[in-house]
Amino acid sequence: MSPAERAAAQAAATRHKVRIPKAYLDLIDWSDPADPIRLQVIPSPEELAEQEGELDDPIADHAFSPVPRLTHRHADRVLLFATYQCAVYCRFCFRKESLTSIGRGFSREALEPAFAYIEAHPEIREVILTGGDPLSLPDKALVEIRARIEAVAHVRLLRIHTRVPVALPSRVTSGLVRSLQGRLMVTIVTHFNHPREITPATEEACRTLRQGGFVLLNQSVLLKGVNDTVEVLEELCRELMYRLGVKPYYLHHGDLARGMAHRRTTIAEGQALASALRARLSGICNPVYVLDLPDGGGKVPLGPCYVEAQDGETWRIRGQDGELRTYTELVGDP
Repeated sequence: MSPAERAAAQAAATRHKVRIPKAYLDLIDWSDPADPIRLQVIPSPEELAEQEGELDDPIADHAFSPVPRLTHRHADRVLLFATYQCAVYCRFCFRKESLTSIGRGFSREALEPAFAYIEAHPEIREVILTGGDPLSLPDKALVEIRARIEAVAHVRLLRIHTRVPVALPSRVTSGLVRSLQGRLMVTIVTHFNHPREITPATEEACRTLRQGGFVLLNQSVLLKGVNDTVEVLEELCRELMYRLGVKPYYLHHGDLARGMAHRRTTIAEGQALASALRARLSGICNPVYVLDLPDGGGKVPLGPCYVEAQDGETWRIRGQDGELRTYTELVGDP
């Protein structure tokens, strides 16, 4: 960095927290200013150039929060903010304003209103532990949280969103696995964004989680300069499924987090990448390209759409080879 760039990066670091575990820091090639690991965690001067329309709360977590530390946006599931601390702070994080301004860890008392809300709403079937990063909490805290959720009979699934297997794989221990095992089915959603993040250590961490009986999914963020080529995304998705046993779940279009315009692609660029991936990868290796709507409308698939035209029962649909084909619906009488 030039002195001016370094000063701007330091200013960005004071605005949003910096925390990088040594294991993740060691993945950076410091001779490459465009290193994809570096771009995810090292502050950059561009972060100071906020755009009109960028938001503190890009997906309206707070608007759908009936009690502290809980968001109820969808009828059958809630987000439970077990902590506002992370093992690693990503520059593109859509909750970075909360992480900076709140900065609170685990508190049994702070979570009690959220637990009471879950108990009072029998429509809730899934509880999604998020934050912050729930796996940054000690095992004892995770045992308490899991036991409290398991005591609610109508809850069927515990989902955990975490970047720990990526950035701090040594945290994934047999003790951690035991702390999450119990009555509930547990799905762990990891956050790998680039194939360089897949190492022998992350491979071992994911193997430990799989052997613990957990379902593993991955959601990536589409980031300009990091993973916005079909070659990088193809390698990432293949390695996730074939090497780690992690199903690529979502490819997120970049949220309107402050100071992140330089990392967002256009939707058209994302659609082209999603289309290319669909032609190259099997269904089990393909993530769904989605946008989390800014007003709390939830995640919506961005396509691409293969339907070109419809006339009654006749549809014109573009195949993966790019050719238009006709499909006629043949449906029996009711």
